[in-house]
Amino acid sequence: MANVAVVGTQWGDEGKGKVVDYLSAKADLVVRFQGGNNAGHTLVVRGEKTICHLIPSGILHKGSKCFIGNGVVLDPEVLLEEMQDLRNKGVEVTPASLALSEKTHIIMPYHRAVDVARESAKGKDKIGTTGRGIGPCYEDKAARTGIRAADLLEPDTLEEKLRTNLKETNFYLTKFLDAEPLEFQPIYDRYLALGEILKPYLTNVSLEIDQAIRQGKQILFEGAQGTHLDIDHGTYPYVTSSNPISGTACSGAGVGPDKLHHVLGIVKAYTTRVGAGPFPTELTDEIGNYMQERGCEFGATTGRRRRCGWLDLVAVKDAARLNGLTSVTVTKLDVLTGLNTLKIGVAYELDGKRVESLPASLKNLSRCVPVYEEMPGWQEDITSAREWNALPAAARNYLKRIEEVIEVPFSIISVGPGREESIILTDPFASSTRQARL
Repeated sequence: MANVAVVGTQWGDEGKGKVVDYLSAKADLVVRFQGGNNAGHTLVVRGEKTICHLIPSGILHKGSKCFIGNGVVLDPEVLLEEMQDLRNKGVEVTPASLALSEKTHIIMPYHRAVDVARESAKGKDKIGTTGRGIGPCYEDKAARTGIRAADLLEPDTLEEKLRTNLKETNFYLTKFLDAEPLEFQPIYDRYLALGEILKPYLTNVSLEIDQAIRQGKQILFEGAQGTHLDIDHGTYPYVTSSNPISGTACSGAGVGPDKLHHVLGIVKAYTTRVGAGPFPTELTDEIGNYMQERGCEFGATTGRRRRCGWLDLVAVKDAARLNGLTSVTVTKLDVLTGLNTLKIGVAYELDGKRVESLPASLKNLSRCVPVYEEMPGWQEDITSAREWNALPAAARNYLKRIEEVIEVPFSIISVGPGREESIILTDPFASSTRQARL
């Protein structure tokens, strides 16, 4: 029995959805532990695409029960829409297959209103928020004024908190952000009704996970976004409002650190990011366009074009340290097919000095020049490869060099978007220790 946490090692959009979907078939429980509907996992099963924003990817497997932990901020309207979309595709979504933490903080309409108005007011200094109300909800959580899922079942508690929060928020919206105020009664009535709809799904997630562990069940902790979007360790302020690193699986799901046996880091074979922020290896030429088009690099949540660039192993090495990675999965290796020469960023140069970790100062990071190693590319179609030796020699050498630099072994290599288009080297559930490298 092993419990596995899956995290992104770059700026999100690494392909976690496919990996989690694959691992969910082996897991009894799949737990989402942070973020909100600002994330999106794209799954391709038998050619059909499914995008999950809140519900863990394991919902597509009948043998897995999915949990949304206390570390998540939840928009009930979005959740219900997602549940209905899944049902329309024939996926069973019931309290037997999905549970929500009673302690999950609720995204309210005023959170979305503040998010949108605040971003609009920043003009050219926008940070690229999705406008989903994620940040303002986490702000209220930290300020101890948030509304939790359990509060939706207590009319008096909901009324008191809502009136207090609306008084302050409406002042901020109208007097500072030049936006329209929100009315109490429609929000109160709607969220009482939402509470009744969600009531059968609410539970003590921490307790259920503990009971499952005692029964010897396997648990998959599903992270959202990526390490360098972490509010503490990412490229602040161009980050998300939560902590996507592996340690948050403990606080965001209510488990002790000894319950994490394997941390699987997802590395895209090149680098992308959505929105603003420093990006040392970014390509704005025909190669960047090639990656964008072949990789279908559009945000699953926003639809925005992802910026593309060469693989930045400085960022990945930082992520390996911050997350305590046990193994790595590389995704979208097939996108690089057709490029004659590949480059890997192994370090930066700043003011004539070699830098091997991301500087905290964004001014310094923006001045960093990548130190590249060049390697030959390959022309062969690799999507049918199902074992290591089926890959072209150039692809194998590319992967070997990544392992050498980050000092973490590969467990899975993704060679296409479909669930079956993967090379399985080791099973993350089978071992809690690092395996030998390629």
